[in-house]
Amino acid sequence: MTHIVHPYAHRLGIIRDWKSRWFGAKDDFKKFLKGDVLIRKFLDKRLRGSYIAGIEIERNAKTFRILIKTARPGMVIGRAGEGSVKLKNDILKEATRLKLDIPKDFKLDVEEVRSPESNAGVVAEMVCEGLEKRLPFRMVLKQTIEKVMANRDVKGARIAISGRLGGAEMARYEQIRRGGIPLQTFRADIDFAKNTARLPYGAIGVKVWIYKGQIFADSKKKLIPAEAPTNF
Repeated sequence: MTHIVHPYAHRLGIIRDWKSRWFGAKDDFKKFLKGDVLIRKFLDKRLRGSYIAGIEIERNAKTFRILIKTARPGMVIGRAGEGSVKLKNDILKEATRLKLDIPKDFKLDVEEVRSPESNAGVVAEMVCEGLEKRLPFRMVLKQTIEKVMANRDVKGARIAISGRLGGAEMARYEQIRRGGIPLQTFRADIDFAKNTARLPYGAIGVKVWIYKGQIFADSKKKLIPAEAPTNF
């Protein structure tokens, strides 16, 4: 039997950081974890179509911060920040309804993703959007992976979809792959995301892997230009 590990969780503490950052006592851990899961679920539903790349949560005893990474920040922020204020109020209403504890010092930040085609979360949403528009699934896969591979920093990509493809009676699995994806290499920068396309005849699952090369401990040093030679 194979042991499939989540590519993100596989690299936690090595080249990846946690998406929820907080410390909880024995009694608080369960409450905080439940809150994070429910808030993420609400935001995924509320911000559908905004090309969300990731949601990060930070908290301590007095502050609570949500960072939304998106390829379309204008859609989230709105005119003169009206959208972000409304979203913040909606989160507080949902937290009250679900009886979640949110400190008074609550911040909502929106960050733009510079290269959306090289982000697995955005690519998965692009595939779902194409499938929900009833476009042929093979064309969606081919066009999307070509857009992904057009980026210089992408070394390999794989997109897999499963379900009642094309409205067929029997569900099946299709995938397209370009380049290499070394899943067992810890320093390999592999971005992974999964999403669901909702269609009248059923749900279609989408998984995306994007490989962007290897991350080394001295990679930052290499980016610093060499100093001018010193005369003795």
